Amino acid sequence: MHITSHPSNILQQNWIDTIRGSADAAEQARQLLPEQLELIYQQRWFNIITPKEYGGLELDLNQEVRLIEALSWADGSLGWVATLCSGAAWFAGFLNPQLAVEIFADRTACLAGSGAPSGTAAISGDGYIINGTWKYASGALNTTHFTANCRIMQNGLPVLNPEGEQLIIPFVFKKDEVKVIPAWNYMGMVATGSHSFEVNQVWVPASRSFRIDPDFMMIHKPQYAYPFLQLAEATIAVNISGMAIHFIDLCKATFAAKRVNKNLTEAQDSELNEVFEQAVHQLNDTRNTFYEAVDRSWLNYADGDTANQAENLQSVSDTSRKLAKSARQVVNELYPYCGLEAAKPSSEINRVWRDIHTASQHAVLTFAS
Repeated sequence: MHITSHPSNILQQNWIDTIRGSADAAEQARQLLPEQLELIYQQRWFNIITPKEYGGLELDLNQEVRLIEALSWADGSLGWVATLCSGAAWFAGFLNPQLAVEIFADRTACLAGSGAPSGTAAISGDGYIINGTWKYASGALNTTHFTANCRIMQNGLPVLNPEGEQLIIPFVFKKDEVKVIPAWNYMGMVATGSHSFEVNQVWVPASRSFRIDPDFMMIHKPQYAYPFLQLAEATIAVNISGMAIHFIDLCKATFAAKRVNKNLTEAQDSELNEVFEQAVHQLNDTRNTFYEAVDRSWLNYADGDTANQAENLQSVSDTSRKLAKSARQVVNELYPYCGLEAAKPSSEINRVWRDIHTASQHAVLTFAS
């Protein structure tokens, strides 16, 4: 049994060689390397869903998730940074057009940031004075801009929205307005450089604020009408499944060597084969169900069809969680059969194991939708 629609089919072999050939060194450096970044810039992977008006690929959602899964299969850290930074570049559909043109004129344009409202923006003239600290900005070491949510204040008091809750607005910061705080000290996704960042008493014009709301869209296309929640859920889920497929590929080679070198009994060989086949079958099933849900939901928006839209979006949320859970399960089922090489921190299979267990902690898929 093999993985259906294997993500390797999406990437050119020379791309895979560049990504994986630098993966170990990138982990040692704790950030993506220049050759990996140059490939990203050439292929515009930080701009997977950025509007074509600004030089982006503007892929449909069903194309985007398959590409992201492939990048995460090639390497967890690179795939994760491409996902989070391209996800932030999706905000281009809501940015002031003049600002967007300015940002994306740079071929190395990359937006990192945080959705946590852990900053304040005090109204000051025709702008805001920003203060705050945010965690987990993947790609913080290679970004050109940061985005972050802030609680709006005026005269020391919270500004409320029409629902009576504190108004929260996202902002764009230039790299030189931000202090990166080294804080990514976790066992996996080491090369993502997902550090914290701080903004201290920086005045930002109102033109660098934006609203993620259909009423505030600047680019009126299905990509930006599609809800950000399901976009985030689906792209994080395929990161995890891509890494799981990488792990399965490595297991296949490990198990083949074990059959030759370990003098397995017939019963042991049968068990090894059964565990592997079950893992592949389980992941194939959940991936197929997930992609069916994403494709169906995307067609709703691409065709402007509102029938069953809420139901289809809920299906994306549900199947994203199932895919992430299934990916973790199959990796954990296979891991005990991989031998001590899988426990050696310098080995590729251990890096993939660490990456998938770190990435799967992302809060967007932790609880039931």
